[in-house]
Amino acid sequence: MQSLALIENWPVTTAAAAVVRVDGSVAGSYGPTSRRFALASVTKPLAAYAVLVAYEEGAVDLDEPAGPEGSTVRHLLAHTSGLAFDQHRAAGAPGARRLYSNAGFEVLGDHVAKATEIPFADYLREAVLEPLGMTSTTFEGSPARDAVSTVDDLVRFAAEVQAPRLLDPRTVLEAMSVVHPGLSGVLPGYGHQKNNDWGLGFEIRDTKSPHWTGALSSPRTFGHFGQSGTFLWIDPDAGAACVALADRAFGPWAVEAWPPFTDAILTELRTPAA
Repeated sequence: MQSLALIENWPVTTAAAAVVRVDGSVAGSYGPTSRRFALASVTKPLAAYAVLVAYEEGAVDLDEPAGPEGSTVRHLLAHTSGLAFDQHRAAGAPGARRLYSNAGFEVLGDHVAKATEIPFADYLREAVLEPLGMTSTTFEGSPARDAVSTVDDLVRFAAEVQAPRLLDPRTVLEAMSVVHPGLSGVLPGYGHQKNNDWGLGFEIRDTKSPHWTGALSSPRTFGHFGQSGTFLWIDPDAGAACVALADRAFGPWAVEAWPPFTDAILTELRTPAA
């Protein structure tokens, strides 16, 4: 895909990207796709997937208590537990606002570890990484931000989310559907959003503006970006997903570069081959 070459214009030292279709085929890739990058918050979808495996295995229930009083596993996954951004303290009532919370994902990791009697890093590896062949992905530390991976590995994950084998497709459909609709909150890096929609561990584009995806991205697009200059989006209407990893922290450069990059990819996907 010629559009992927646009990463050459990014003000970064190294970047890599790939597009994977809903059938698992790679539409194109660019850059060192086997190089390991820190994922930052792109760790969260991987962690959320492991939590959903634990749910399907019966180890946890989405509506069981977890986190501050009145909060559940579902609240934690959807950033509505009321926990503060990076502190293990309540900053609001569960279900009242969309309070993006790294602490919430750390509570999730501890909750699953206690329920399964398996350290969360081991559970994530056994439940998600090993079955998908993500051999270059490592995770130690916070389930909110501490995974390291490659474009090649995240392509495997994006293919799984589009055509699930590890989870029931109905569970993934729930994960990409809005939990607690209509809640407002701050989308990190993009300010206050009136309808700050999230699913279970995945952010949902809907009508957010500004946003890190493109103007051509469908409202159903879901995924995550990370402060290390990384993103993963899945656009069900386009039948494709995109992974992009870079070695420069998120900032104005990404706000400017990412949307037109995504729009170029979507335009190329929609253009019939000659």
